[in-house]
Amino acid sequence: MLSLPPLSLYIHIPWCVQKCPYCDFNSHALKEGIPEQQYIAALLEDLDTDITRYQLAGDSRALHSIFIGGGTPSLFSPDAIRQLLNGVAERIPFSPDIEITMEANPGTVEAGRFTAYREAGVNRISIGVQSFDAEKLKRLGRIHGPEEAIRAAKLATEAGLQSFNLDLMHGLPDQTLEEALDDLRQAIALNPPHLSWYQLTIEPNTLFYSRPPVLPDDDSLWDIFEQGHKLLTDAGYVQYETSGYSKPGFQCRHNLNYWRFGDYLGIGCGAHGKLSFTDGRIIRTVKVKHPKGYLDAGKPYLTDENTVGSEDRPFEFFMNRFRLLEACPKAEFTAYTSLPLSAIERDINWALEKGYLQDLGESWQITEQGKLFLNDLLSRFIAE
Repeated sequence: MLSLPPLSLYIHIPWCVQKCPYCDFNSHALKEGIPEQQYIAALLEDLDTDITRYQLAGDSRALHSIFIGGGTPSLFSPDAIRQLLNGVAERIPFSPDIEITMEANPGTVEAGRFTAYREAGVNRISIGVQSFDAEKLKRLGRIHGPEEAIRAAKLATEAGLQSFNLDLMHGLPDQTLEEALDDLRQAIALNPPHLSWYQLTIEPNTLFYSRPPVLPDDDSLWDIFEQGHKLLTDAGYVQYETSGYSKPGFQCRHNLNYWRFGDYLGIGCGAHGKLSFTDGRIIRTVKVKHPKGYLDAGKPYLTDENTVGSEDRPFEFFMNRFRLLEACPKAEFTAYTSLPLSAIERDINWALEKGYLQDLGESWQITEQGKLFLNDLLSRFIAE
C-alpha cells in the first residue's frame, strides 16, 4: 500500500503579451482580450472533474501549495485571482501555512498590483526578470526593460508578501562572464528571499531552435556558474536544488514537493498532474493544451492519463529526488513508490562504488561527482 505524499495544485494560465524566442512552455501570444471569467469557470470545472474522477472528496490531504504559472498570470486582474483562489478553497481545504505562488512579468506590473494580489490570497510572487541588460532582454524577446525589473522587485519587497523570487538566466547569447556576474550582482542587491538562476538551453519548437544564437562555450559556462555560485553563497544564499537558491527558510515549497515526488493536481491548458492512491497506483495526467480546445464547452479537459508502472518508478523517483541537494530518505522511496529497497539494491551499490552517492544509513546523499555525472547516475534506474 502506498503512503500518500503532500498534495499541491498547479494552475496554468496560457496567455502572454508575446512569445519569447527561447520559450517552449505552453504559452500563446494575445490577439485580443483575455476571457477571464470564462477561463476561471473552466478551471474550476476542470478541478471539479478531477475531484470526482479521482475520488478526491474523501482525500484527507489539504493543499500544501498552489502555483499559478504560465504564460503570464499577472495579465489576470487581482479580482480574477481572488475569485479563482476562493473557488479552489471551496473545493479543497488549504493547509494553515499554504504557499500560494503566482508568476509575474515585470512588464505587466503596475503600482499597487502586488499588494492587491496579496489581498487576493497570493503570498509569494515569482518575477521573470531574466536579465538586467537592456540588449539581452531585447534579444530574449522580453517586453520589459531593466528599470521595470528593478521596480517590480522593489514593489514585491513593499507588498508585504511572505516571499518573492527573481528568475534570472545565464549563458545568454554572446554573454560574457562579467555581464553574467553583473546581472547576478544586481539581482542580489534587490535582496530577494529566493533566486532561480538557470542556464539558457535551446529547446525544440522555439524560434531559437530554428535560428540558433551564439551561446557561451562550455568553459565559459563553467566559469559563470563557479563564480556566480560563489557570489550567491557569499551573499547568504543556499543552493538547495540545481537552479534554486534561497535565504534560509525561503525555499520554494511547491517546487520541493515536485522534486520529492509529491502529488499535484494540474488544471488549465496543458497542465500536468501526478496523483498517488492508497491501492498502489500512481498516475500522470495532461490537460487539453490549446485555449480554444480547453474552453470548448462539452469537451473533456483530460487529454492524457498514464499509469506509472512499477518498473518505471525508480527512475521517476530519482529523476526528481536527485535534482535536490538534500539527502534522500530511504523510507520515502519505499513509501512513495511501494517498492522494496531490494528492487534498486544493485543499482544503488553501483552508484556507491562509482562515488555518485553516499550511504548515510537512513538516507542517500548525492555527491559532487554524482551531480557532475547526473545523467549517468539516472540512466541506471531506467527500466530495461
